[in-house]
Amino acid sequence: MKKNVAALACGAVVLTLGMAGCGASFEGSGSKDAASAEQLALHEEDPWAQEVSVDPNKRAEGTLADGVYVGTAPGMEGNVTVTLLIADNRITCLETTQEGESQSRGGFEAIRDGKYAAMIEEAQGSEIDTISGATITTAAVKNAVEDALDQARTAAEHNSDSAAAASE
Repeated sequence: MKKNVAALACGAVVLTLGMAGCGASFEGSGSKDAASAEQLALHEEDPWAQEVSVDPNKRAEGTLADGVYVGTAPGMEGNVTVTLLIADNRITCLETTQEGESQSRGGFEAIRDGKYAAMIEEAQGSEIDTISGATITTAAVKNAVEDALDQARTAAEHNSDSAAAASE
């Protein structure tokens, strides 16, 4: 019986020491990690806080036909779609959507919150800044804008060819 009690006590000591190694004594777990994240948040700039100022007088370069154009491009997990309204060479982003992108993807919030739409309007084209953590989604937004603008350029060329043929 003494052997069983001694073995049980020894097992309890080993288990206790083993469990002590699973505590929050190393970086990456427990309250130290939470405190570090809080301190980091106080010192890091919020990537979403940057204000985008849209100049109402700025116009897109080149000749674009007035109308609504929808451009698409592949994103991280599906297509990104951008709907643009063009009037007098002025671009207004009506909508940006994504198929299959999840909240764990960096561009999800930028699409949902209208950040990309504001950036497109500010740039009056596809030359927008890449959002940190959303490199692939930003590239998809740029490509979708270019797709829509290519349609507007083609329509403008077609309109000018039709007008030239009518004047002959």
